Amino acid sequence: MKVGFIGTGSMGGLLIETFLSSGALDPCDVLASNRSPGKLLELKKLHPGITVCANNSETASGSDIVFLCVKPLQFKTLSDEIAPCLRSEQIVVSITSPVQLYHLESVLPSKVAKIIPSITHSVKSGTSLCIFGSRLNKKDRLMLLQLLSFIGIPAEIPESHTRIASDFSSCGPAFLSYFLERWIEAAVEATGIDEALVSRLAGEMLLGTGKLLTEGGFTPQELQERVAVRGGITAEALNHLRSSLEGVFERLITTTHDKYNEDLHRLDALFGQSGIIQGPLDR
Repeated sequence: MKVGFIGTGSMGGLLIETFLSSGALDPCDVLASNRSPGKLLELKKLHPGITVCANNSETASGSDIVFLCVKPLQFKTLSDEIAPCLRSEQIVVSITSPVQLYHLESVLPSKVAKIIPSITHSVKSGTSLCIFGSRLNKKDRLMLLQLLSFIGIPAEIPESHTRIASDFSSCGPAFLSYFLERWIEAAVEATGIDEALVSRLAGEMLLGTGKLLTEGGFTPQELQERVAVRGGITAEALNHLRSSLEGVFERLITTTHDKYNEDLHRLDALFGQSGIIQGPLDR
């Protein structure tokens, strides 16, 4: 099976690296193209055996599955470029959340899916969000799920929940890292504790907390109740967080959805379509 990647930047490069390091793909299975020849040469040096293509059409035509790893507003130009060389049995995978299945199915002859990956795949963890187009059959879906299972846990979701699910699986590492960064900075300033030490403590804590929530049978509320003894230090600090963060998460969701809807409306205009799928904040 040949797997192509159009765009080898941050996420495209991460997917190639993790698919190869996990054993999901061999270098000879991978085709890649990028508008920056320098990045392709670096990729070729890191992974001899990869096929570096001269253009995007070559990557698309030579692949059984082709991942489109470009920015949202580049999709119309890219789809126009590769559509003539695609076949009905191929699978095109978008990794960009605002690009809808109806956008791509309206202009491409191939099967279409949307996969939202996460930086956590670089350590073979996290969730890949999977949205399958109408042309994929059961065998196609299983093939994609099996491929993604090498680098994390694939989860099929409805397309209308793409944005909110991405807030957790894809954006979440940045949000939590920011929280930890500010907490660590405050700890170092207040107590003089070694930053490297407290950063390691925070990372291990986050890893353990994730396991408690996914493997230990705890809900977030149950975990708080277990740790925060009534009248104790943790409970007092939790009360402070609850009052200080009032409304923060609602505004966070509004911000991500507003940006998503802005991109979606611009994509509709580029593809000459009106929106078909609305998110919960559009209603």
